[in-house]
Amino acid sequence: MSYEFSLSRSNIPAILFVLLDVIITYLTGNTVLWLRFGHVVTSLDYQSLSVIHAFLVVSVSILLGVYQSWRGRSLSYFLTIVVCSWVISFILLVAFLVMTKSTEQYSRLWLGSWIISSILFSVLFRILITAFLRSIRIRGRNSKRVLVIGRGRNFHSIVSEIGEHNEWGYRLDACLEYSDLSALTGLVKKQVDADHDFDECWICLPLKDSSVIEELLFTLRFYTMDIRYMPGLRDIELLNHRITPIAGFYSLDLSCSPLNEWTSAVKRIEDVLVSMIAIILLFPIMVPVALIVKLTSNGPIFFKQKRLGVNGKNINVYKFRTMHVHSEDQGVVTQAVKVDRRLTPVGSFLRKTSLDELPQFFNVLEGSMSVVGPRPHAIPHNEHYKELVDSYMKRHKVKPGITGLAQINGYRGETDTLEKMQKRVEMDLKYINSWSVLLDLKIIFLTVFRGFTGPNAY
Repeated sequence: MSYEFSLSRSNIPAILFVLLDVIITYLTGNTVLWLRFGHVVTSLDYQSLSVIHAFLVVSVSILLGVYQSWRGRSLSYFLTIVVCSWVISFILLVAFLVMTKSTEQYSRLWLGSWIISSILFSVLFRILITAFLRSIRIRGRNSKRVLVIGRGRNFHSIVSEIGEHNEWGYRLDACLEYSDLSALTGLVKKQVDADHDFDECWICLPLKDSSVIEELLFTLRFYTMDIRYMPGLRDIELLNHRITPIAGFYSLDLSCSPLNEWTSAVKRIEDVLVSMIAIILLFPIMVPVALIVKLTSNGPIFFKQKRLGVNGKNINVYKFRTMHVHSEDQGVVTQAVKVDRRLTPVGSFLRKTSLDELPQFFNVLEGSMSVVGPRPHAIPHNEHYKELVDSYMKRHKVKPGITGLAQINGYRGETDTLEKMQKRVEMDLKYINSWSVLLDLKIIFLTVFRGFTGPNAY
């Protein structure tokens, strides 16, 4: 997910709310200091305490889910969580002062005023941001496009209540009422094929229509939109279920992106840092490789190929060219084999050592790829395997990566059998379901020793 501010589709980036809380902590603390003492206080003790509290409030807010997307949720509940995060962070701060026996070093009036003012400003800014978002959403901006499928009272309630109040941030662009299963699946496929730009699909059917839901999921298996099941359970108290409340309706998430706004921001920061370090360290290697590619065969230094990125969008993936310039039939991409006559004099070596992949760190830096994620396949291969491998397209829920869980486990290179592709997809989905920063770092570490070379690297 890109974190550029966009008034048309995406939410305000979670990272901006982190910066907002840090700024509020610093400015309110120093403003109250100025009001308390009548001059700007530059004491290291007071400034250090501001830094400590900024760290605490951000950490507690992450744990309480403050920086996750609150699109479609209750503002009062959101503000309650915000206040709780600030109160808890100040309690931890006071506990730190007590444990270090340093309470006497600070003005109690300043500390109390700082607590109250920072909480008030944090709530006020979030109310203003929410009001701003609602105002532009009413005009159709900053909204997710939704395909609604269903029948009955719940379906009509959702269409009427959410459809008429776009301040929730969801635009119901197509509403298909179910009457006949065979006609419905064909109608859904026709609708989605005609408009590929839906962000979400809401299935609003009674629980008894489980067979219909199964057919719809099968029909939508080739598409990367988030799919939510909204069975009409507003009056039933659910326990221990993973649900997303949207505008007061229960949504059972059946196939949604595994990364929320905050974790996507964390992964993006990780990608930028790792790719910049890699480019700096590997630049002395990339320059000679580029010269060798140019001097040993005719053609460009870099090879550019269209691949599918996150949510099935086309991206350009860069590699050092390892083959002689040749042409293939349209829609056909022949995988490299162990003895391939198309390889240049240095092509085989570059592929075996994965040096040809190094330009993809620039893909990561520009945001089209991640350092770790499912490897991007050629578009014709996607078209072929999505029919043969269950949940194949779900691997496009995240950005493709330079390396991944499949690569460090030996599932790389030529997929000359269906079983090999199934194993690769199995590893990709396992990675998506269990993502963490620690897992990424582990994969990066193992790639250095295990993933760049191997018997399947050719």
